[in-house]
Amino acid sequence: MILLGLGANLPSAVGPPEETLAAALQALRENGVRVVRRSPWYRSAPVPESAQPWYVNGVALVRTSRPPADLLALLHGIEARFGRQRGELNAARPLDLDLLDYEGRLSAAGETPVLPHPRLHQRAFVLRPLRDVAPDWRHPRLGGTVGELIAALDDSSPIERI
Repeated sequence: MILLGLGANLPSAVGPPEETLAAALQALRENGVRVVRRSPWYRSAPVPESAQPWYVNGVALVRTSRPPADLLALLHGIEARFGRQRGELNAARPLDLDLLDYEGRLSAAGETPVLPHPRLHQRAFVLRPLRDVAPDWRHPRLGGTVGELIAALDDSSPIERI
């Protein structure tokens, strides 16, 4: 099971965030990544809290023969194609693609990419859509189910299914 997080809170050349996310999924398909399932989109407040626009987030379950580092490089390339410029941490962006989990692999210290994603268990905007595509998923490092991780969140940030 390979899980990707998708998010956007600025328009891109293809349109508003929902259209950008759909186009990013198509770009994955065009690069040999099979999208098996996609969650509904969710609207969520920026984390950490700020005055930037709300995000549209989702999770996709995908299949690919690309190893993790190659998949991450592809994700970064697609982000750049849609106007993402890396710089300021937590800045607004037209596209954010994260490698959340790659077949339960655990990265060694200092290894890239970091697997599973180091903050996925702290974020409702990742866990709620993840539960939609993989309700039986367990965090490979922490062992908790997605439901247990959601229940443990100390997170009052608003999130709503679109």
